[in-house]
Amino acid sequence: MLQHKDILVSSTTAPKLAEALLLLFDHDNSHVQLLSIQLFCKVMELVADEGKKPLETIVNKSLYILLIYCHDENRNVAKASRETLHCAAKFLNRRDLEQLVEKENLWKFAEVLLAEDKSRAAEHLRQALPYLQSPQEPLREAAVRFMGMAERSLRGQRGKLQLICEALQARRQDASPPCSNLENQAQFPQRAKELGTSSGSSEPVSQEHTRRH
Repeated sequence: MLQHKDILVSSTTAPKLAEALLLLFDHDNSHVQLLSIQLFCKVMELVADEGKKPLETIVNKSLYILLIYCHDENRNVAKASRETLHCAAKFLNRRDLEQLVEKENLWKFAEVLLAEDKSRAAEHLRQALPYLQSPQEPLREAAVRFMGMAERSLRGQRGKLQLICEALQARRQDASPPCSNLENQAQFPQRAKELGTSSGSSEPVSQEHTRRH
């Protein structure tokens, strides 16, 4: 139905549909995953004007997930993710982000977003955690790189050290981590210590605590 350009998605339906589709981005079936990403883009294109504002929060939530799936081994999923990321930037009236997608400068895209809203860095870090266990090496690598960027945004904030430790623990559970990621993985303990110091914590992180995580 949404293939017809004269059919608009109502302001009440659009957020509910977008939220449901967002959950399907991680579906095990690549065909379901592909269709959900493509339909998400259609919802942004066809939502009625009065429904655009309520949809913005969900679209913002989708950006980092789409960014990771731009590196999917399935070329169709990766292509759909880039197209939908571009659609999302256009929906949010962010011409600067549109241009970064067009130039395939995806990590600059992430840097701009993190720099603009450091208060949500912890949330974005949590979003990346599940992808550390992906069977796809490119998705694991993208998650590690993104987490490193998010972690730098967290420096100086109290209460965020545990997130870094959880990330390290999840990453080390991978029985055969890609060699290219070993350096990133090894940097997490030191970064965690730095974060603990910069946050003003009165209890320094012990080496035993770091090893456990």
